[in-house]
Formats: sequence, structure tokens, C-alpha cells
Amino acid sequence: MARASRPPRNPEPAVRCTARPARRYRGVLPLTRTAAEAVRSAAPERRVTSTGTEQEVVRMSGEFEGRAALVTGAASGIGLAVARRLAREGARVVVADHDEDGAQLAAGELETAGATAEALVVDVTDPDSAREAVRFTTGTFGALDLVVNNAGVGGPSMPTGEYEITAWDRVIATDLSGVFYGLRYQLPVMAAAGRGAVVNMASILGTNGFAGSPAYVAAKHGVVGLTKTAALEYADKGVRINAVGPGFIDTPLLRETDNPMRERLVSLHPQGRLGTAEEVAELTAFLLSDRASFVQGSYHLVDGGYAAQ
Repeated sequence: MARASRPPRNPEPAVRCTARPARRYRGVLPLTRTAAEAVRSAAPERRVTSTGTEQEVVRMSGEFEGRAALVTGAASGIGLAVARRLAREGARVVVADHDEDGAQLAAGELETAGATAEALVVDVTDPDSAREAVRFTTGTFGALDLVVNNAGVGGPSMPTGEYEITAWDRVIATDLSGVFYGLRYQLPVMAAAGRGAVVNMASILGTNGFAGSPAYVAAKHGVVGLTKTAALEYADKGVRINAVGPGFIDTPLLRETDNPMRERLVSLHPQGRLGTAEEVAELTAFLLSDRASFVQGSYHLVDGGYAAQ
């Protein structure tokens, strides 16, 4: 199940704009290999993934070189994996998140690796903040070529007849309205430029039900429908819009060995494991790339066979 930045303290849309550049990070960051070195190297390398395991990575040819990308919920999880993937291919990335410290750490990591990145504090439940995120990206990088609307929250687990109204409002405001607010200001800029690619992060639950998660399921169904509608509206304007539906993705909480929920979720997947954020990022990067030039208005699963059952 897709997860992104932590929920805002106030679920209601703010009156004032909340988008602002994050503080510059001054600490020591772990990565030392430059993006140029990464692109030049065609040999596979080993990388530690978000689950703590090693994975072989083949460097590509910098297919996003010079393109301007905006990724929300990019301080951690899937959003961070996407930001890393795009930066590795040469994109200039705005790391947008409600978590200022997390956004700055993530942007600092990308910069230390040789990429161009800026951290931005954004509250996706605030339409003014969504608008300012677009202005910041175009003002900083001169364009808006790639967007990943990823920020989201999960909400509590309880039956529909008992679900808290405040929890419903918070999940819908973040997971559905947050995507709409982003598209509302991203698409006119892309249409005016005659180019652009957007990926909206939905979920495996974008077409399925899941007992105890009415708000999350409703929001993700909405994201899939919104994606298809916007794609039809902007297909002739050079803008491609698609959605990704992650299955259940491994998290630090689920990696606790004594967590029975993790065992249950693993058993739901024919591949016998949970997905990683990096695997979601790979599919996302493909959909944003020119290799997917005829992919429009579609919903793509990365779920280890969950939906095939």
C-alpha cells in the first residue's frame, strides 16, 4: 500500500500558502559518487534498498538530463526512491514534503551525489501551496517537465459505519484533493509548454476494496478516475498522465520480526514478499520517460501478483 509523507497537523486546507523553500542543510551526507560518474558507468553495482537488502542496479544513459521534476511526499519511502531514480538519470528535482527536515536531508543527499535538487515545504491539502510548488519549480528550473503526485496518508483501520469523520476528511484532503490541487496548477503549465509527464500515485486499492480502510480506498479509486479523466483532456496537448498502483510496500514498521501484520501481508502476495520503494520507482520512471510515449491514461500495478488472484 502506498505511503508517503506524514500527515499535516491540520487536515483542513490552510488559509495562507504553506509552500516555502526549506532551510539549507549543513550536515555531512553519506553519498559521494557523482551523478556524472553514475551515468558514465554502464557496469552493474550493488545498492542497499529501503528494505535493507542489496539490489543490483544498472546505470542508464541520463534520459531525464536537464528536465525539471516535482515530486511530492519525497522525504521518505516511495517519494524518496522516485526522487533518487530521477536524479540518477539527470533530472533536476524539487523534493517537496510537509516534513521540512526530511525534505532538506533528501535534497542534500541528492546534491551530494552530484544532482541538482531543491527542498520545498509543501502542504498538499492547501491549494495555494500546490500552486506555489509549481511556481517554485518553474521559477527555479525554468520549466516543469515531470511530476509525481505521491504525498499521501493511510488513516486508521475501522469499519465504514464507525469511521471517524475527522479521519475521513484528513485522508480525502491529502490523498485525493491533494492530487487534484496539484494537477489543477501543474497541467496548465505543461499544456502551455506542449509537453510533460505526470504520474499519480494510487494504490492496489485503487480498484479493489479493503475492509477497514474506507477513506483510503475511496481516495485511491478517485485518483485512478481523476488520472483517466485528466489524461483524456490533455492527450492532445502533449501531456501524458498515468497512475501507479503499488501493492503492499515494505516499511520499517512491517519489518519488525514479531509483527503479525507483516506475515499476513506477505502471504497475500504470490511472490511471497512485499514490494520495495525502489521497485515502484522503476515503474514510475518508465512512465515518465520517452520510452512510454504512447502510454496515456492508464493505471499500472506493481504488486507481486496480488491483483491477479
